Parts: sequence; C-alpha cells; structure tokens
Amino acid sequence: MHMLKGRYVDTMQGLAAWGPLAQFGQSATAGSPYGWRRWAASLLAIYDTGRMVELDLPWWNVAATREVERFLAARPGARVFEWGAGASTVWLARRATEVISVEHDADWLGKFEVQTEPFDNVRLMHRSIETSSYVDAIAECSDPFDLIVVDGRQRVSCLEKAKARLVPNGAILFDDSGRSRYRAGIESCGLNERHFHGRSFCVPYPDHTSLLVRHG
Repeated sequence: MHMLKGRYVDTMQGLAAWGPLAQFGQSATAGSPYGWRRWAASLLAIYDTGRMVELDLPWWNVAATREVERFLAARPGARVFEWGAGASTVWLARRATEVISVEHDADWLGKFEVQTEPFDNVRLMHRSIETSSYVDAIAECSDPFDLIVVDGRQRVSCLEKAKARLVPNGAILFDDSGRSRYRAGIESCGLNERHFHGRSFCVPYPDHTSLLVRHG
C-alpha cells in the first residue's frame, strides 16, 4: 500500500509539471475555491505545499473548508491554534488575525518557514513528539482560541487539551475524523460533532473532516 501511494503521488506531481496541466493548475485559481476546477488542480498538488499555497487551499474536506471560512469571516480578530503545520497554516493566516502552529518535524518546519515568511501573524513552534511538549504546546499560549485545528500527531490527546482552550462558541476542526483509531476519542469528547464526508482536496476519494463545538 505504501508503495502504491508513493507511485500515485509521484505520478500526480509529474503530471502537474506537464505543460497543459501546469497551465490548468495556474488558471484554476481564478475559479471558485470550492468548484471542480480548483479541486482537480489540488489533486495535482498532493504533498506539494507550495502548489497548495498558490491554490489557497488546505488539505481538508471541501465542505468543511467552506464552513471554516464562513466561521472565520464572522469573527473579526479570530485567533487560531493548529497542530500540524502545512498549506492550511497559510490558508488560515489569510483569514485570521493570529495563527500559532506547532509541528514535530524540524526539517519540514525549516523548509516551510519560507512559505510563512510573508505573514507576520503566523508563529511556528517546533515541539518533539517524544515528550509531552508537542501535545502540551497549547498550554504555552495564555489566551483562548476561536478555532483549534487537530491535524498532526497524537490527535486524540491534542483534542483533550484543545477543549479547555476554546472561546465560547469556538470550534475544533478534527481532520481525517473517519479513521477508526480516532472515533472513540471524538465520540467521547463531550462536544457536538458536525461530520463532513465527501469531496476532499488533494485526494480522488471521499474523505472526512469534523467540526466539534460545545453542547448548547
């Protein structure tokens, strides 16, 4: 399976460099971010954060992404915390006042700093998953957050930490929420779940993202 996945990614990235498809990827940014052209262009950008930043897309379910955009637009001054840095970090920075993103991979973070350099509202944190500092990174931030994104490692543990750090009526985005290893933690977290399943950026199959909010 890992070999097949690698071949698929290599094939899509190779196609993305082919003249007509490269032009298609560039022109797709003129259309709706939730339309079929932008989604198709995202398939060619799988594991290519630079292309995803150009397309202005996170690697989430399409409908969930639209809902998060509406959520942030209704909250001027929104603060976001994110476990797992990537194209979503830049997407969030374009829509929120402050984004703090923690990442466990130092090499990846070093490369990704170039893409976040134009944004003075982004703070990147490197914390090792070998200790509790990765999951506990949110405790280093004094104020609560409007949106918390759980899209990195140790996701169920991160979810537990996130619950206490939300503003009233805040939300947690939990990506890949259909995976069996996450379901028990999500279902027992005490939050209302809006489960989105369907067309998702970067992949040709339907995938899952959930938004979690407090009861009442």
